[in-house]
Amino acid sequence: MAPKDPKRELLKTVPLFAGLGGRELGRIAQLMDQVDVRAGQVLMRQGDRGSEMYVVEQGRFTVERGGQTISESGPGDVLGEIALIAEGPRTATVTAVEPSRLFVVGHREFHALMDVSPQIRSHIFDTLASRLRKLDTDAIC
Repeated sequence: MAPKDPKRELLKTVPLFAGLGGRELGRIAQLMDQVDVRAGQVLMRQGDRGSEMYVVEQGRFTVERGGQTISESGPGDVLGEIALIAEGPRTATVTAVEPSRLFVVGHREFHALMDVSPQIRSHIFDTLASRLRKLDTDAIC
């Protein structure tokens, strides 16, 4: 039996990809590169242009908006998910609290994959639409 791919296993826990099959998760995992960061390193700054998403394998990060800590992230958490879908300004500053390991996937590569995998594209759009509905409880359509 082949050993499990840690990137694919981690992707199973990402809400954006929940429900995708093993083949699709494997295709996304192939796009991901490992990144190691040191304690105190800023991973992204609020307002800077973003074009990639990170999945935390190990370590901890603070997430700040407007200079105020709004959350902490750790193993299995996603950072920069919005930039994977649509490049643009980062909505928060993220700093490593301790030495950490992440997997990164870029906007351009991910969109190229969606161009050749309608199943992944459809799943992503369905997931985003579901999230928008939950945000707007007064929606009638």
